[in-house]
Amino acid sequence: MFGCECFYRKKMDLLPLSDPEPFSLPAPLPQWPHGQGFASGKLNLGELEVVKISRFKFIWSSNLEDKKKGVTFYKPVGIPDGFYILGHYCQSNDQPLRGFVLVAREAPSKSEAADFSTHVTSPALREPLDYTLAWKSNDGSEGSLEGCGFFWLPQPPEGYKSIGYLVSSSKKPKLDKVRCVRADLTDRCEKYRVMHSEFSFRVWSTRPYHRGMLGRGVSVGTFSCISDSIPGLELPLSCLKNLDPSLHGMPNCDQIHALINHYGPTFFFHPDEIYLPSSVSWFFENGALLFRKGDSVGEPIDVGGSNLPSGGCNDGEFWIDLPSGDQRKTIKLGNLASAKLYLHVKPALGGTFTDIALWIFCPFNGPATLKVGIMNIALNKIGQHVCDWEHVTLRICNFTGELWSIYFSQHSGGVWVNAYELEYIQGNKAIIYSSRNGHASFPHPGTYIQGSAKLGIGIRNDCASSNFYVDSSTHYELVAAEYLGDGIVAEPGWLQFMRKWGPTIVYDSRTELDKIVHVLPVMLQSSVKNIFDKLPVELYGEEGPTGPKEKNNWVGDERG
Repeated sequence: MFGCECFYRKKMDLLPLSDPEPFSLPAPLPQWPHGQGFASGKLNLGELEVVKISRFKFIWSSNLEDKKKGVTFYKPVGIPDGFYILGHYCQSNDQPLRGFVLVAREAPSKSEAADFSTHVTSPALREPLDYTLAWKSNDGSEGSLEGCGFFWLPQPPEGYKSIGYLVSSSKKPKLDKVRCVRADLTDRCEKYRVMHSEFSFRVWSTRPYHRGMLGRGVSVGTFSCISDSIPGLELPLSCLKNLDPSLHGMPNCDQIHALINHYGPTFFFHPDEIYLPSSVSWFFENGALLFRKGDSVGEPIDVGGSNLPSGGCNDGEFWIDLPSGDQRKTIKLGNLASAKLYLHVKPALGGTFTDIALWIFCPFNGPATLKVGIMNIALNKIGQHVCDWEHVTLRICNFTGELWSIYFSQHSGGVWVNAYELEYIQGNKAIIYSSRNGHASFPHPGTYIQGSAKLGIGIRNDCASSNFYVDSSTHYELVAAEYLGDGIVAEPGWLQFMRKWGPTIVYDSRTELDKIVHVLPVMLQSSVKNIFDKLPVELYGEEGPTGPKEKNNWVGDERG
């Protein structure tokens, strides 16, 4: 199928690695409140029941000379009786063991999801017909197979899909070592991140193509092998699909509160931060105004936002602005004592994970600081705007209730950070560092450059701990959890405001940047100008953000 690529290793380098211990969070997990399927260890996907396996046995490594390089392939162990492997697991060698694969069996009792199946008379799982050798690591000689790796793609029966590869150190695996899944119980998956690249052979992690709050694709934890020698080849794997309409693995209200009490991170603001957060109600109480297109006088906003126009779209007919005079100066500074995190809880990866998006509000976003080598230049207006909505997202495993990762929103992008890469302040509560003036979120203190970190040119994001902080485990409000059903969580009126939380003011910021370029040494001018051209357009004028519900990630998955 892919053709075989070969390379040779001396036998002295083929000593097996010890079986790794899985990563554990700093503190033990609590006993979660009673619920339906959350943290029960098993999840029902309709016609399939799946279990998450995070204990593995070593099969083969791509680099045994340096344990910090390459990747290692494992098979899951400790599989419950009656469950079947769908594929093997791969992980980079430079990180703690932190992964899983799902194993599956036909559900003991078919849920109403079976009504959606078009082939209910066929078994959900079947053995493959055969294997295709996708790649092997030896030099092709049958006499030198010791310590080599062989990658096998199951050939599914008609109407079935392969979910993952098997890896062996010698001969072809037996057909009963893996199962293929009936096609209507699967969904499309895609390549995610390159884990290994050697010669023309690459190993990728995979993820469901259909993600976000409404996506039903389930990540199985397997990997994909891609050969560069056949460009445009369609990914030969699928992921699972959750056909259980109840999403019974999602947490109930009591469990949501228990999760945020246990995992709620502490948000630290820079010691020199001027523009601190506040609650939305404090912002409204202290003079925020609603403006309508064509009217020069704003209307005071009710403390709950009940007089804000709800629904519709960001059509430019309405916006929020600050009051004038001294009141404007005061409200821009925020009010840390009233600040809280606003929680949106939603399904992720087909309801096998829970995303808890924590939104924080600041009445004002301050101007940026430009770094050019050893010079730091405070900009007058560039980067500032009325109101700032920022967020991080906790991703919780619904099999165990374990914190899996946190998404850090950073201006026009962001990054997922694994649980083992986080800093913790107490127990399993992580630390979030909010950058000075811009309030972007980062996992560690320091200076992050938005531009070219290599050249040391770009907008500074300075992060540090201080006495300015908000503990989200105690200061929060649950504002949305649509999967629980209508009326379970009362959404505040302001959440339905789909217009701008701030006016649009256009000014010639490029003139300010050009003045900076002209005073720089000639050798730097071209590099700095190129970086300015790549900066987000929101830096070139004042434009208030839309509220949380207008963001793409409210329904969709996070970027990255």
